[in-house]
Amino acid sequence: MKVRLKAGNAGRSARTRRFAMGSTIALVVASMNAPAVLGFAGSQYHHYVINQAGYKAQYGHWQTVNFPTEFRINAIHATLLRTGKILIIAGSGNDQNSFDAGTFKSLLWDPVKYTYKLVPTPKDMFCGGHTSLPDGQVLVAGGTLRYEALDGAVKKAAGTMRVRNENPDAPRTFPKGTTFTAPDGREYLSTADVTVPAATKTVITDPATGARKVTVTAGEQHVFAEAVAAGTAYVDQNPAQYTVKGLTGADARNLYGMSDKMTLDKQDFQGTRSAYEFNPDTESYEQVPDMTYARWYPTLTGLGNGNVVTVSGLDDTGQILTGNDNELFDPATRTWSKAPDHYFPTYPSLFLTAAGKLFYSGSNAGYGPADKGRTPGLWDLKDDSFQVVGGLSDPDQLETSSSVLLPPAQAQKVMVLGGGGVGESPASTARTGIADLTAAQPVFTPGPDLPAGGTRYLNSVILPDDTVFTTGGSSDYRGKHRSDLLKAQTYHPDTNSFTVAAAPTVGRDYHSEALLLPDGRVVVLGSNPLFADKADTEPATFEQRIEIYTPPYLFHGDRPQITAAPDAAGLGNTITVASPHPEAITTAKLIRPSSVTHATDVEQRSVALTITTRTTGGLSLTLPTNPSLLPPGWYMLFATDPNGTPSVAHWIQVSG
Repeated sequence: MKVRLKAGNAGRSARTRRFAMGSTIALVVASMNAPAVLGFAGSQYHHYVINQAGYKAQYGHWQTVNFPTEFRINAIHATLLRTGKILIIAGSGNDQNSFDAGTFKSLLWDPVKYTYKLVPTPKDMFCGGHTSLPDGQVLVAGGTLRYEALDGAVKKAAGTMRVRNENPDAPRTFPKGTTFTAPDGREYLSTADVTVPAATKTVITDPATGARKVTVTAGEQHVFAEAVAAGTAYVDQNPAQYTVKGLTGADARNLYGMSDKMTLDKQDFQGTRSAYEFNPDTESYEQVPDMTYARWYPTLTGLGNGNVVTVSGLDDTGQILTGNDNELFDPATRTWSKAPDHYFPTYPSLFLTAAGKLFYSGSNAGYGPADKGRTPGLWDLKDDSFQVVGGLSDPDQLETSSSVLLPPAQAQKVMVLGGGGVGESPASTARTGIADLTAAQPVFTPGPDLPAGGTRYLNSVILPDDTVFTTGGSSDYRGKHRSDLLKAQTYHPDTNSFTVAAAPTVGRDYHSEALLLPDGRVVVLGSNPLFADKADTEPATFEQRIEIYTPPYLFHGDRPQITAAPDAAGLGNTITVASPHPEAITTAKLIRPSSVTHATDVEQRSVALTITTRTTGGLSLTLPTNPSLLPPGWYMLFATDPNGTPSVAHWIQVSG
């Protein structure tokens, strides 16, 4: 590449030219988040700069990974297992053809050994919820029963059928495809199995006369039903009672359907009741009892007693759950029970606090009315109260925002980053806000704006050096108008500021995830933009490339070592950790592995440990006693030196 010099520059000495070149390098390094082609240097020169040792030590380094073709899947969900492998769930992967074919995928990837394994996936777990359990298994609940059908695409009239059972002696199950017949003879088929509970019999005795009055309240469960044939002839805007085809006698009287209307209106995604545990040892799914309510886009959050609270989602008719249908899962008995009531939009970010309450940051993934359930607050499961936490600017732009429990967890501060308007709004915000949950009346206080400007779908990852790495996102809905932001930055809680990080090369927006590895690196997966061009005329494909970010601390020389540590510990225990240079270790912490989807990760937390003693061969660490601060489960034990350089993590199971 030739460079034309102005006449006045022709007489510069070689030394001056070398100085000018050095200034250019400094300029490139300072603006490494600019486009890849930087002035005269070009992409090759940019590649040279970002691979220099000094650059990596200041900004980190990205590596792009392409899986072998047979192992490429659409990464919708990602969970780090206690084996160090990552469970990547696609399900049908937001692909109607895969759904129709019953092609559901999960992949196990070892990011250290670079091994891959496709896992048989029994149901479409696409857009379900998940969390790690105390024993290290992963609970996956909900998923897709039916894909959406937009306005004009619905061919068969359909609607919600409320199936009733007036028999108090027994429940009744109807298989998918059961025919419900309208009074005028038009027929509609159920799209899923449905079990209707038995009726409830109540006997009231008059204390004065001794007369007994018996009332029977019909059991009821809903199911989606659609016409047997296409066309407007099956549209019915009026409520009606439907008979169940094939029933006779008492069954025909006791069992029937009720529907308000059958229409050709737009149909949303529909959820499933299915639940499974993924076993890291057998590397397979194990079915557990179904939830009471179907869910698509739910949030699962672990509690201090090991149970899991499950909230929100679209049900099996495409309606958002009302909030009186929250459920608790007990992993010891593998049973579901009723949870306290509260309404949330889909995929709400719920963080377990040290006080045992759940903090709703306001972050969510979208479905639900714009004026309901969007306000952040503390939800007390004991008395079902909700304390509003205000003060957040741009409160109407919390959809697709990122939230994180800042390190260390003992500080009890939650940060909200970016976000956008409700639905397909093009609005996005650079706002960040921090809520101190230790205050009697918590409020958000402003944090620094995101360096990249307005950002939706940002992923935030807690690092072992007590910083938060944030990456990706777009400034518009699902990356419209080629608005993916090739930016990354690190938030420093101690100074309440961002520093710039090396720029990723792959855009990430909807259906993206990021998580911390036991070796201190960060894996970034997925992205599902709507369009491939700035004019929004060409459909985009799902992003199947994976990137690994190596933070600067791994380019600072030797790292601390943990050569031995226990594999299990109880709350309040003091453990002994072997290290050849314990004097070089300044902090130790337990970081809970991520279970993330839709840029939502309520699992990750970094809990500081107390260094109680040091010896020539190691040190003693004391765990906190509070199970709501340190919930039971598997954690990565990191030790860090004065520069924040972490050891490779040692896995340890924490019990109550």
